[in-house]
Amino acid sequence: MNQCDYKISIAGENSIIIYFGDRACDKNAALIADTVNKLKISIGRFIIDYIPSYASLLVIYDPISTDHDLIKMEIEKSLKNLVFTEPISDGILVELPVYYSSESGPDLHNLSKTVGLSTREIIELHQSIDYRVYAMGFAPGFAYLGEVDRRIAAPRQDTPRLKVPAGSVAIADRQTAVYPCQSPGGWNLIGLCPKTMFDAAKTPPTPIQVGDRVRFRQVTRREYIALGGEI
Repeated sequence: MNQCDYKISIAGENSIIIYFGDRACDKNAALIADTVNKLKISIGRFIIDYIPSYASLLVIYDPISTDHDLIKMEIEKSLKNLVFTEPISDGILVELPVYYSSESGPDLHNLSKTVGLSTREIIELHQSIDYRVYAMGFAPGFAYLGEVDRRIAAPRQDTPRLKVPAGSVAIADRQTAVYPCQSPGGWNLIGLCPKTMFDAAKTPPTPIQVGDRVRFRQVTRREYIALGGEI
């Protein structure tokens, strides 16, 4: 068991940022998730939003009901005894179905040529890891997941697409993600997921949170459509 190292800085007139390091890793993702849970209990009544990133947590508070000094004091109090243990908390495991194919993943064959593996091997490797949710961003519900096996890591496309379909499962460098809505994007598309990744009417609006784990599971075209997916 080790004491958690962190740094607190002012981020704006009503926000504070907590740094847990300078890189994305399982430990930092777990610490950020634990910190959010602790702060919700201790000062949740003052907080407008929590915005986790790869190795930091932005805390936005209501300046009418509190101030910077009080929030900083409460954060320090909440984190005073924060520790991490090995192995770290696994978080919630969320399984996402994926229809992998050249029809649903237009970059699958090019990726095969780039990394020197068959499409079957790429699919098997992509499914073989439980990915940690490192951060949410780019678009509501877009979760940065890591890290993919080095053998299937690939750089972003030189020319991003203007429209990437919602549900597209993609790889960029050693990260993977599911596009929650149609948007521009330059990641390598390898499949489609039928699950809704963002619904503003639900609480929480996303099925996964920072610190959770994601496991991909291959489904057939018929199963994908039966689950609500569209080609």
